[in-house]
Amino acid sequence: MKTKAAVLTDLRKPFEIVELDLDGPKEGEVLIRYVAAGLCHSDLHLSDGDLPPRFPIVGGHEGAGIIEEVGPGVTKVKPGDHVVCSFIPNCGTCRYCSTGRQNLCDMGATILEGHMPDGTFRFHQGDTDFGAMCMLGTFAQHATISQHSVVKVDEDIPLETAVLVGCGVPSGWGTATHAGDIRAGDTTVIYGVGGLGINSVQGAKVAGAKHVIAVDPLEFKRETALKLGATHAFATAQEAHDAVAELTRGQGADQALILVGTVDEDVVSAAFDVIGKGGTVVVTGLADPAKATIHVSGAVLTLWEKTIKGSLFGSGNPQYDITKMLGLYQSGHLKLDELITQKYRLEDVNQGYQDLIDGKNIRGVIVHDS
Repeated sequence: MKTKAAVLTDLRKPFEIVELDLDGPKEGEVLIRYVAAGLCHSDLHLSDGDLPPRFPIVGGHEGAGIIEEVGPGVTKVKPGDHVVCSFIPNCGTCRYCSTGRQNLCDMGATILEGHMPDGTFRFHQGDTDFGAMCMLGTFAQHATISQHSVVKVDEDIPLETAVLVGCGVPSGWGTATHAGDIRAGDTTVIYGVGGLGINSVQGAKVAGAKHVIAVDPLEFKRETALKLGATHAFATAQEAHDAVAELTRGQGADQALILVGTVDEDVVSAAFDVIGKGGTVVVTGLADPAKATIHVSGAVLTLWEKTIKGSLFGSGNPQYDITKMLGLYQSGHLKLDELITQKYRLEDVNQGYQDLIDGKNIRGVIVHDS
């Protein structure tokens, strides 16, 4: 079949809207009609050089849609099912899935290559194979993806809202609750309150943190953080550091969560300095893998028993956490509708990312033509 898609063909080039040929589902695969796709900062890393993929590639890794066809051996879903996609596929049987770490599933090792687990591609144009970001390519009207990349959800939840729990919401929430292990009464500092960080704010609040301190240079994002659970919001790391010293009587924060769009040495150093004895820094934001962005005092690390750790998908399990997040939304404990700042057509994907760069959006969402 034919499908329209937004693709990247090289570094530092904008998305192009093209028509591609799409293969149908093979063993263990499904054909999905995407209803919505989230505009996550990680897709910008494909073109800015921080996470260069195999080009050409269909963008988008935050998606929700309806299953239209299933291949042989598919047992998880059937045609007509509403699903949210997990940007980390989870097979359920590898070493990591079988020990409760689905976010580290071995199937996720090649998500930037864009091919299916068997090494082949489903998007084509002539003799050229097109990859799919995270084996999903949600910036396409249709895609053929692995059944291990989908999670069935209740049909009464609007997919334009549910799409957020495919990446940004569980990644941010889990950074606070799983990786950060926030406990009642803790002091937590969150650097960057965009599509991921704002959900760390929500997670920290529900976990019972006494002080939830948001750090972001944009007033709009600081105001949003205060509405969704932050107790304090500052434009700079130094302001946050001074406030923590006063609020904790010099003891320091319990957690510092890094969710900025591009991680650098300055924000890591600020986070390391703001935590006290036994404190934890969680790095969820991304940067060029070739760059060393963590330089701290080994002596302080040891003598104060500080911890620095990374977190992927909020250190959670997609098959469980995606439905859990939607359950929290249904019960009123998690705000989702309030996170969507603007909706776009697929043709406006570049404008959507420009709005993200300009700090206008908490989360932009592409709504595909029906």
